[in-house]
Amino acid sequence: MPRIAPALTTNARDLRRNATAGERALWQRLRHFRPRFTRQLPVGPYILDLACRRARIAVEIDGSQHVANAEYDARRTAFLERLGWRVLRYWNSDVRENPDGVAEAIVAVVAETLGPTLPQPLPSREGSTD
Repeated sequence: MPRIAPALTTNARDLRRNATAGERALWQRLRHFRPRFTRQLPVGPYILDLACRRARIAVEIDGSQHVANAEYDARRTAFLERLGWRVLRYWNSDVRENPDGVAEAIVAVVAETLGPTLPQPLPSREGSTD
């Protein structure tokens, strides 16, 4: 993938510093999970609110402005899907009212995408002389 334009990087940093309440609430719940999540990740000409790079899951937290920009969001989603990303969209009000539930839903999608992340249990010691 080509280098990220400096203006896009600067914009992503500004968005990280000035995160919405919903973004901060979700970040507090997702930042310790593995595989890691990233905030304000530039992908192509867009900046994703939250993303899990390993699972290629993009999380968008939408406010009322997204109703008016439905066509823009559809183009953005199509672009990301062509690159192999799965886009999850949640309304600000859903995140505000139930941040734990939204975070749980996101983690479930990541787990579904990647499969079990913990190793299988060790085989039993059947037949050993210990």
